[in-house]
Amino acid sequence: MAGVVRLVTGHDGTRIAVRESGDPANPPVVLVHGWAQSGAVWDGQARALAADFHVLAPELRGHGASEDPGSGYGDSAAWAGDLAAVLALNERPATVVGWSYGGLVLTDYLREHGDDRLAGLVLVGALTEIGRGRPGGTVGEAMRAALPAVLDEDPALAIPALVALVEGMTAEPAPGPDVQRRVGAALAVAPAVRRALFARTVDSAQVLDKVRKPAVVVHGTADAVVAPAAAEYAAGKIPGAVARWLPGVGHQPFTERADLFTDLVRALAGGRKE
Repeated sequence: MAGVVRLVTGHDGTRIAVRESGDPANPPVVLVHGWAQSGAVWDGQARALAADFHVLAPELRGHGASEDPGSGYGDSAAWAGDLAAVLALNERPATVVGWSYGGLVLTDYLREHGDDRLAGLVLVGALTEIGRGRPGGTVGEAMRAALPAVLDEDPALAIPALVALVEGMTAEPAPGPDVQRRVGAALAVAPAVRRALFARTVDSAQVLDKVRKPAVVVHGTADAVVAPAAAEYAAGKIPGAVARWLPGVGHQPFTERADLFTDLVRALAGGRKE
């Protein structure tokens, strides 16, 4: 595990776990993970960035070591409040990276608070909308095949579907131990929470159009979980957004092309305070 874990108080008093690395005097980088995963997915980036940045990797409510309050999963204000509590750990504007569902959480924050507290944003394999017919939430074949079984309480249905989904997150097969860790992280999220994250409808066109901070949209052309169409939508809505397409890369550019992805974040975020 990279860094230490601390707890902050999010929306409605929910305790949010944050994996923290690096010197708080340095520019903050906030890494927001996706559906049914944990802050551990960012350990490689945290280690790579900690010398120059204050790295904060929160765990979504109901995920990892964060509290499951049994509510708030369908409320943009709840997700925004949780992220606001993390941003408050450093008084400087942060570069926020949202992966997969983490992109939707970042969009929720923008909806509620705008981009004043942000230095920039990176959407990686990200959703910015959710619900039937929402282009910013277009999913790929691996996610379509996994639903609804991954939401089921019956382990005979959920576990094989989660294994298949995790295996489908990378274009090339991931090492077996990595797959097992990610499946374990997904199983640690209660089925009710896994379902609740999908049980909402969110449009984001007007939210993305108001972003005025530097933005990079990173997406693998072989992403089978969140379709490249979702990235095209976000890049087209955010003024001045830079789209980086990674040929042959799946849903996890930060592991499949780790050095390249870390360099992209580093370039957007700047460097150590002198």
